[in-house]
Amino acid sequence: MGTPRKVLQVSGLNVKVTTNQGQLQLLHDLHFDLAEGQILGLVGESGSGKSVTCNTLLQLMNQQTTVEGSIQLSGRELNGLEPKEMRRIRGKEIGFIMQNPMNAFTPVYSIGNQFIETIRTHSRLSKKEAYELAAVSLEKVNLPKPHEILKQYSFQLSGGMLQRVMIAMCMCLKPAVVIADEPTTALDMVNQLQVLRQLEQLRSECGTTILLISHDLSVIAEMADEVMVMQHGKIVEQASVFQLFDHPTNAYTKKLLNARLQLPDPSSKRKLIQMG
Repeated sequence: MGTPRKVLQVSGLNVKVTTNQGQLQLLHDLHFDLAEGQILGLVGESGSGKSVTCNTLLQLMNQQTTVEGSIQLSGRELNGLEPKEMRRIRGKEIGFIMQNPMNAFTPVYSIGNQFIETIRTHSRLSKKEAYELAAVSLEKVNLPKPHEILKQYSFQLSGGMLQRVMIAMCMCLKPAVVIADEPTTALDMVNQLQVLRQLEQLRSECGTTILLISHDLSVIAEMADEVMVMQHGKIVEQASVFQLFDHPTNAYTKKLLNARLQLPDPSSKRKLIQMG
C-alpha cells in the first residue's frame, strides 16, 4: 500500500487579534497534516487554542483577527479565500460538528427545513430528493422515525439526538475533512458511545479525515491515530496515540496524562479490606 494522500496541510499558521492593548497572538507557528482516512486528536486544557485552531481552519475568525500562514485543502489554499467561495467549501468539503448541539440549529425552523437547505446548498438535488436523503441519513445514525424527526424543532430533541443529526448532515455530504469540536461534551455515556461510533462509521464508509478536538483523553485514546498536544497556542508535542500515551516526552503532556481520573484497582481494595 502507498502512503495515504494528504488532504489538509497546515504550515506556519499564526493568528493574532487586535485589542485595545495592542496585538495578542493566539496561535504560534502551527504545522500539521491530515492524511486521508486519518483521525488526528487535538488535546489541551481550556484556553489552549483548540477552538481557535478549529475556527481558523474554517475561516470563521472575525475582522479583528489576522491569519498568517497556509491552510491547503487538497492543494487549494483556503487562507484569504473570498467568503463566498469559502461558504461553498464549508459544509461540503469540510464538515463541522459543534461542541454544543443545542446552539447548532435555529429554533424557529424545523430540523427538516435546515437539513434540506444544507443539502440543496451543496448539491443539485430537488427538494424531494433532498428530503429522502435526509431521512436515509438519519436512519444511518440510528435515529428512530426519521420522518417525524424532520418535522420537529431543535428544542424537541435531546442533545444526543441533535449531535447525531449534525453527524448525519456531515455523512450525507461526504466531506473530505470533518472537524469535530468536543463532539461528546455534555452527553451521557450511552450517547457518547453512539456519537463516537458514528464518527468511526463516517471514516470507514466515506474515507473521511477527522480532526477530533477533545478534553476527554479517553475519547482520544479510543479514536485517534495520532495526537497533538496544545498549550498557550503552540503544539508542544505530536506523536502516534500509542507513543504519546505510553511514552510522552513533553512535561505538559505528562501533566495532562497524570491529571486523568484514575480508578482504584479492585484487587488492591480487597487486600486492604482483608488486612483491616
